[in-house]
Amino acid sequence: MATQVIMPKLSPTMEEGQLSRWLKKEGDKVSMGEPLAEIDTDKATMEMQALGNGVLRKIFIQEGESAPLGQLIAIIGEPDEDISSITSQAPAATPAKAETPPAEKEETEEVKPATPAEADTPASGNGRQTPAPVAQAATGRLIVSPLAARMAAESGIDLRSVNGSGPGGRIIKRDVEGLISQQGSTAPGVATKQTHLRAVGSPAQKSAITAASAYHDEPASEMRRTIAKRLVTSLGPVPHFFLTTEIEMDRAAEMRSGINELDPELKISVNDIIIKVAAAALLQHRQVNASFQDKFVRYYEHADIGVAVAIEEGLVTPIIRAADQKSLSDIASEVRDLAGRARERKLRPEEYMGASFSISNLGMFGIDEFTAVINPPEGAILAIGAMSPKPVVRNNEVVVRQMMRVTMSCDHRVIDGATGARFLQTFKKILENPLFLIV
Repeated sequence: MATQVIMPKLSPTMEEGQLSRWLKKEGDKVSMGEPLAEIDTDKATMEMQALGNGVLRKIFIQEGESAPLGQLIAIIGEPDEDISSITSQAPAATPAKAETPPAEKEETEEVKPATPAEADTPASGNGRQTPAPVAQAATGRLIVSPLAARMAAESGIDLRSVNGSGPGGRIIKRDVEGLISQQGSTAPGVATKQTHLRAVGSPAQKSAITAASAYHDEPASEMRRTIAKRLVTSLGPVPHFFLTTEIEMDRAAEMRSGINELDPELKISVNDIIIKVAAAALLQHRQVNASFQDKFVRYYEHADIGVAVAIEEGLVTPIIRAADQKSLSDIASEVRDLAGRARERKLRPEEYMGASFSISNLGMFGIDEFTAVINPPEGAILAIGAMSPKPVVRNNEVVVRQMMRVTMSCDHRVIDGATGARFLQTFKKILENPLFLIV
């Protein structure tokens, strides 16, 4: 009996999934429990396993396309089994401009072309420039699939110089693949990245450019769409207020250097110390280690601290569980492991969901001060700026100290101004005198 493959729920916050890659193709044998495809969820790329044995008979969702939870995306069955009753229930595909051969089934995308004066014109053998062929739809826009657009961008190929072989002149994967194999060639129609740069860099070309830039659209990833939704549910409904203080970091920096000199393998960072200090301060100010839950306020017994990690597609916040009970070396090791797997999109849902407090550090990018958006339902997030030498007054004398500005965003439904201020006072006191951590 045929097995219907539906879009699975791979994370608690997942509403739909984006098909990143099929690990099997139509006609391949499939065994139960075998990886069938890779799905992009809101925070990670996860494998979907087959729930039946047989042959992958039909694929309904192509790579790069999204489907809501529970939607039929493929069928597994016996080679000679009649699956017509199931295929008739499959969701209708988005109408294409023309029928596309199965091997080249790709999502359609429109790209606005430049005017003829803007188009790349590869030089001919006599030094004169000849127009490159341009695949253009009747609407005046290039028709190109997202996959072809991505491949062209990565290889430095200008789509305005590509002849599309798909229906209606659509530029598809095989068109770009053919040009990639000729990257070093000077044949007409092949515009390499270097040729493009030379052409638009010339004074004649600069003076001729009058139209708007060409563009192409790519589907937003599940992560980017989830970030957009959560920001709306945070800044709108959550009443933010912000508290900023400046902290002298010389002693914390000295402690870090001393620890790493004793054992270079520990690789303690300033951010590791900040996490540990924040955990200690949270235990002294339970009102900050809390979240608003509509009809009640939830107070957490331990400091589960989310650490913002920037990845290519957005932001992931892996969690250091019970940071108040862990040593600096444990925190440092755990942060490195979680951050590495976050960048590879290999985190499990429980490793990035359910923090009680978060920290976002942009100091390594030279940002002196910023405000961060609270990640609901957490009650606060701490934004860490750069640590840099500044002149300050100590004992009526101007001296240079390593200073750092931090800003806490607070949910006013849980944290009052004085409550947040007292937390920052404690945080500052411990960070300026890290020996408090062992008292």
